[in-house]
Amino acid sequence: MNAHEIDYRLIGEEMQAVEIELDPQETAIAEPGSFMMMEEGIEMQTIFGDGSRENESFMGKVWNAGKRALTGEGLFMTAFSNNGLGKKKVYFASPYPGKIIPLDLSKVGHRIICQKDAFLCAAKGVSVSLEFRKKIGVGLFGGEGFIMQKLEGDGMAFLHAGGTIIEKHLAAGENLRVDTGCLVGFEPSVHYDIQFVGGLKNSIFGGEGFFFATLRGPGKVYIQSLPFSRLADRVIASAPKMGGKSKGEGSILGTLGDLLDGDN
Repeated sequence: MNAHEIDYRLIGEEMQAVEIELDPQETAIAEPGSFMMMEEGIEMQTIFGDGSRENESFMGKVWNAGKRALTGEGLFMTAFSNNGLGKKKVYFASPYPGKIIPLDLSKVGHRIICQKDAFLCAAKGVSVSLEFRKKIGVGLFGGEGFIMQKLEGDGMAFLHAGGTIIEKHLAAGENLRVDTGCLVGFEPSVHYDIQFVGGLKNSIFGGEGFFFATLRGPGKVYIQSLPFSRLADRVIASAPKMGGKSKGEGSILGTLGDLLDGDN
């Protein structure tokens, strides 16, 4: 086993955190900004890339860090190492309401493909890089563009997604159509493509976009009920407009509308 073998515990329901227990000399890596707290004896260090290839040349590390940057993430990650005596714990928190998905990569084909901002943390030794979607249609209309994240290795990795998470097990040849924003990740054995919704009314007035993500088994697929983009759109739509007025203020039924909506 190449990755550090860590123990974990999920805490909470809607705003989850993950508690990772490190034995002496064990390390966890995380995206900057996900750290919550740690016990005495754990040291934090900023590293170049994901630290999965310690004997790699400097240019190799630059190349792999650069590939991570193409997914919209930074060149650096944070490593948390237990340099003390006995077991120590470090905690990482969800960035917004949703669920944390624990994945033992050794049990999912040593690789998982996921949306660009899904990765939260992992055992040291897990590689975090990009997955280039070769089909033009998938790249242009698949919701995640040409580039997705790829996690590889044999250790524990943790994804985060919005709302409730549904894990689907697709049989060989079984098809599933998913809103492109609701797709969190899938095993490499799953075939991923996009499909036009079809029908002028469905496309223009359906409110669900022009394309589905289509997934064909065998393999596992992870679906989120509340993509962050959908949550952000609702927050922006409900936010006060310029001058501090809500969308109902200034209209004839503004005050009444606010009362009926429960704003006052």
